[in-house]
Amino acid sequence: MSDYIDLTLMSTTFFTLFVIMDPPGTVPVFLALTSRMTGAQRRAAARQATLVAFGVILTFTLFGQYILGFLHISVPALQLSGGLLLLLVAMELLTGQAEEPTPSASGVNVALVPLGTPLLAGPGAIVAAMLAVEQSDGSTGDRVAIGLALVAIHVVLWLAMRFAVVIHRVLGEGGTTLVTRLAGLLLAAIAVQLMADAVFAFLDARG
Repeated sequence: MSDYIDLTLMSTTFFTLFVIMDPPGTVPVFLALTSRMTGAQRRAAARQATLVAFGVILTFTLFGQYILGFLHISVPALQLSGGLLLLLVAMELLTGQAEEPTPSASGVNVALVPLGTPLLAGPGAIVAAMLAVEQSDGSTGDRVAIGLALVAIHVVLWLAMRFAVVIHRVLGEGGTTLVTRLAGLLLAAIAVQLMADAVFAFLDARG
């Protein structure tokens, strides 16, 4: 199986999405948005938000290439713009200046907007998933690897929201902040690497 599925691509895609979607950092956001809900409503919101985020990202993963082709956007251009976008997301994680959500008593509305999208399936995660497809060789093994990474990160997100109360109690405010800052630092490094690769690709194309 390891000869068929690109484990490196799968792990890289999962790790990139992990630092962007930030499951530990999702915990306090989820608790804030669902503060007026019962336990059953909170569990339903976690499930619905995960499904919404998975559906949005999967759609762009499957059809992102066609969108780029229709708009005549090259892979280096996507990498450079995606790197800039991820760098902005990283800055928000590092500085803690992300927009604070407001609580809601409606589980369905919270699950769809803003939790499912754009907080979970935001521009950064969408671009990262599209970049993973663009950087793969298009083989069945690579597609399976990306698919498994998408499923795995959404399972982690669901677990983080499903057991948000327990995780927040264990990590505390300080632990959650620390994990979020580390994720921002790693995401900034990924963004810079993407932009550097895009610049070198542009230079090679001109040369």
